Amino acid sequence: MNMKLRPEEMNRMNVDSFKSSDKFQVIVILDNIRSGNNIGSVFRSSDALRTEGVFICGISAKPPHRDIQKTALGSTETVRWEYFENTLDAVKKAKEEGFQVYALEQTHASILLDDFIPSEDGKIAIVVGNEVRGVDQEVIDSCDGVLEIPQFGTKHSFNVSVSTGIILWDLYTKMTPFK
Repeated sequence: MNMKLRPEEMNRMNVDSFKSSDKFQVIVILDNIRSGNNIGSVFRSSDALRTEGVFICGISAKPPHRDIQKTALGSTETVRWEYFENTLDAVKKAKEEGFQVYALEQTHASILLDDFIPSEDGKIAIVVGNEVRGVDQEVIDSCDGVLEIPQFGTKHSFNVSVSTGIILWDLYTKMTPFK
């Protein structure tokens, strides 16, 4: 019988184990995200895949914030995060930490996600943009490249948190850190 697992059967890490564990070498940089619910969802996906961290920038709310906490479900306590007034400072910090930085956006020279092959020893930071304006052009110009999620319908974008989940899972499957 295909019974759902009970929480005690899932062998989840506790907070201390999570904090001291090896991390998936990906940072998510949030460029002026308006919705606290989107931010909380990014934290939750980042926890699920044990990413290196989340950089919160500009107008984005930061923990503890009611809307973030509603969707983060405690992951703001496990995932490393930092706040930057300016997204360019977050990009600079990620580069100083040895991360290649890619904007997630639609541009004339973007690389489709299914064509992107990360370097085997790579550390990647992904800049995810504002729900209306996307990633600021000045930020795009400061990145090492631009990745785009292929889309085939009438809409030209996914929700911010959905986009983040898609790209994190894609990178996880390509970089296979914990398999």
